[in-house]
Amino acid sequence: MTTATTLYLGSLRTEATHTRSGQKIITDAPVDNNGKGEAFSPTDMVSAALSSCMMTLMGMLAERENIDLTGLKAEVVKIMAANPRKIAEIQVTFSHPALVATDIQKEKLRRAALTCPVALSLSDSVKQTITFNF
Repeated sequence: MTTATTLYLGSLRTEATHTRSGQKIITDAPVDNNGKGEAFSPTDMVSAALSSCMMTLMGMLAERENIDLTGLKAEVVKIMAANPRKIAEIQVTFSHPALVATDIQKEKLRRAALTCPVALSLSDSVKQTITFNF
């Protein structure tokens, strides 16, 4: 089954439609690469996908451990390399100042995040700097 269908809209913009749900995502090339920067760029999406995937795996663990992760926040920084133009590093900083969990549970959350499918799928040439503030 097709996961998504992507349509080129012109002017360096695409629209991806998730087959199952019909949800749409617009991408736009960044200003520093001839775009308008009016939406996520494809490399922004990769960076955001890393944090979302990590949160999802932490959420699965949290449900099993009866931990309330509501309010967990991730700040994502994408650093590009110039030649060739590619993602050089993705920095993700997780924070949840009011997290109620044991030290053992927090370590399980960290390990769950670091083993998410997106993290494991990225090339070793993409540095992943992950910080947990909880």
